[in-house]
Amino acid sequence: MSRITVAIDLNASPARVWEIVEPIERHIDWMADAVAIRFEGEQTRGVGTKFLCDTKVGPIKLTDHMEITEWIPGGAMGVKHTGLVTGSGIFTIAPLDDGRRTRFTWSEELRFPWWLGGRLGEIVGGGLVMKAIWRRNLTRLQRLVEAA
Repeated sequence: MSRITVAIDLNASPARVWEIVEPIERHIDWMADAVAIRFEGEQTRGVGTKFLCDTKVGPIKLTDHMEITEWIPGGAMGVKHTGLVTGSGIFTIAPLDDGRRTRFTWSEELRFPWWLGGRLGEIVGGGLVMKAIWRRNLTRLQRLVEAA
């Protein structure tokens, strides 16, 4: 299983960061690898929310099956991957400078199927490729969060 962690310090309050991150359907606005998000049922917020995320990385396209496992407004959002790629992840939002700034951390442990290279795919695809994409995603998130 590959662990990927990226973080960024944002010039915005934790409440502002949560305002942008909380709507799961809007993750496509800042995640370049997320093409579309479709909910499985009426629930769109909180623990137990299930959704499908169409993902594209280069020529590889897949649908990621996900379920929210942790939901702390303004603090954290955890997810379980149950599709072709399995594992778990979490976004954490931590105040800096008396709450005027925020550290946003994205950490995941992912297991890739054999046809995506298995363990080698986890090391190369996860540790190198996905980490680089997620760093760019955080820059996109920064632009949204810090916009007036």
